[in-house]
Amino acid sequence: MDREVLGEKCGDLDLRNDSDIPEVPPPTDSTPEILKKALSGLSSRWKNWWIRGILTLAMISLFFLIIYLGSFMLMLLVLSIQVKCFHEIITIGYRVYHSYELPWFRTLSWYFLLCVNYFFYGETVADYFATFVQRREQLQFLIRYHRFISFTLYLTGFCMFVLSLVKRHYRLQFYMFAWTHVTLLITVTQSHLVIQNLFEGMIWFLVPISSVICNDITAYIFGFFFGRTPLIKLSPKKTWEGFIGGFFSTVAFGFIFAYLLAQYQYFVCPVEYNSETNRFVTECAPSELFQIQNYSVPPFLQDVLGRETVNMYPFQMHSIALSTFASLIGPFGGFFASGFKRAFKIKDFADTIPGHGGIMDRFDCQYLMATFVHVYITSFIRGPNPSKLLQQLLVLQPEQQLNVYQTLKSHLIEKGILQPSLRGKLD
Repeated sequence: MDREVLGEKCGDLDLRNDSDIPEVPPPTDSTPEILKKALSGLSSRWKNWWIRGILTLAMISLFFLIIYLGSFMLMLLVLSIQVKCFHEIITIGYRVYHSYELPWFRTLSWYFLLCVNYFFYGETVADYFATFVQRREQLQFLIRYHRFISFTLYLTGFCMFVLSLVKRHYRLQFYMFAWTHVTLLITVTQSHLVIQNLFEGMIWFLVPISSVICNDITAYIFGFFFGRTPLIKLSPKKTWEGFIGGFFSTVAFGFIFAYLLAQYQYFVCPVEYNSETNRFVTECAPSELFQIQNYSVPPFLQDVLGRETVNMYPFQMHSIALSTFASLIGPFGGFFASGFKRAFKIKDFADTIPGHGGIMDRFDCQYLMATFVHVYITSFIRGPNPSKLLQQLLVLQPEQQLNVYQTLKSHLIEKGILQPSLRGKLD
């Protein structure tokens, strides 16, 4: 029985192997002409080194500028990166299967991106901007029925997909439907977690992201100059020397960087929205995590450090956990991306950044990191948030607020924190 007949009888099975995957056209070289001329006399290895180095410094400088502009600009940056990463992955799918002329594929992909963003950012608005929403009746309606509206929007896209199914392309269309949803899971869900981390305090955003960037840079440097032993077949240029050098450099960097940031309210205070000024504010009394504590040095390190105690911020201990994940587990996000690119015979996701590839090539490790930080905060750090709870109380009906007040008052009297009123005693 030949392959075509078997394919018709087993329509639900994908009988193609990797060699049957259509090749994606290679991206063009987007290196500026001025850099090409300046580096024309160098070998390709050193030319790539200088291009990567110059563009890395430029991106880091831009990142610092956005940090200076504040939390809102950081959120816009995350959203922009999310949309660009989604575009790069969806474009690969479209290029691979463009010859089939599937109806509505790109339209539905972007529609689902809009729906999922509407859901996640609507949840964020409901959680952190309750007082702002309370003042506007139109927003109150949208927030009250947010999940129903989100479901209706998604259901509309789902029905559109079913109506777009074309005979002889059923299986391929379901491939692309799954492609879109996995891409949404990778990009939108993770970027939402990044923003959730940012609301906990800018330090929970900067230290993890900077640790991944540091590991990427130092692993490349150690591998470039000292690399001899291949690390993994998926990424032939990755070496054990780069992996180990990146680990120790990242842990040291994270520890020092955490110490520097922990000294400033701007970085350690939770990001909150002030409805009176219509601005994000980062003002608070720093928690114990960001107050200097005295720790005893383990005996085996006392001779090395020459002291028995050391003063440091408790957050610096957490930074070690974050940096360790960024350097040991984070790179597996890059290995996963390498496997994906090999499956579709491409070198980079795009050619957006000369010497680096696409935006997704630079942020493949960040998505794993975002999930880890969110899980770490909810498991070991986060406690009740009085500010968030107060915002939720303010949107209740007056009789509900009075009920909460009476219950809380009775509880505090029982605890001996409040004294019963004179009127209560006479009653």
